[in-house]
Amino acid sequence: MDEILVQLPTGWINASKFEDLLRFGQSPHEGHCSSVRFRFPIGCQLMTDAIVRLLSMCNQLDYCVKRVILDFEDGEGGVAGYLNRIGFFDCLAPQIEVSPGRPATWASQIFRGQNRGVVEIERIDRHHRDQTVLDRLSDAISVACAGREDVKDLTNSAWMIFAELIDNVFSHSETPLDGFAALQVYRGGNCLKVTVSDSGRGMLETLRPALAADAPQLAKLPDIELLVEVFRQGLSRHGGSRGCGLKGCADKAIKFRAELDVRLPSVRVLLVPGRNGYSPNKAYCYSHLPLVWGTHVCFTIELD
Repeated sequence: MDEILVQLPTGWINASKFEDLLRFGQSPHEGHCSSVRFRFPIGCQLMTDAIVRLLSMCNQLDYCVKRVILDFEDGEGGVAGYLNRIGFFDCLAPQIEVSPGRPATWASQIFRGQNRGVVEIERIDRHHRDQTVLDRLSDAISVACAGREDVKDLTNSAWMIFAELIDNVFSHSETPLDGFAALQVYRGGNCLKVTVSDSGRGMLETLRPALAADAPQLAKLPDIELLVEVFRQGLSRHGGSRGCGLKGCADKAIKFRAELDVRLPSVRVLLVPGRNGYSPNKAYCYSHLPLVWGTHVCFTIELD
């Protein structure tokens, strides 16, 4: 097969809907094809978590010397205009084709920082740390969630979580590709989404060698079972001496009524907290997913 087509639907697309497209179609990474085309129809709207995941995947496919085409049926009048505003094209590999064409100007550079409900896609360059990214993310959360009684605690906890997630890009992603972070407030949905993504080996691949000596029974678990144990036990290749890890992220997500989405190369866990103490927390686990390199984490936080 020469080309794989990923046909996006109309309406709003979050990370879960984007994952469904990949699950029920042909895997762009694993398919025997020379090119991958993503087609965006009129009326297609992408949320931040889907945008950053799509961006990472496109750059990965380009790195694999596949031809990548982004086909926007309504040009910049639709979703492409929003992608331009949030900085998608700034970070898209230059060889990737855009139809009918890339924007003549980068709106993200013109309007960057002018909307306190947006943190445009920030490139996480492994060779240069931008120390201001964490402050911009946490400040946006503080402003958006000002109506919450726990806003100060939420903001401080979010800063620590994002510090570790971004540090992971530098410490063990082992990839020449950049990572990304972004935030968007959705007033109509009473939430904000903040996402951190990299295109590395994935945390389980770096964790298994560390477990081999101390806990070989865990090191041999299938990916999805090991990921569940990471949530339950707080496993880390550094032991318990550093960072909050995924268990800490999950604990904080539950405490602050946030949804936590963790996507690794072939597995995913979606943690949905209970509401008002009356409904239990739920974790949805997905295995044998189409390959997407790296670790992709998204928090969806209620505004009030």
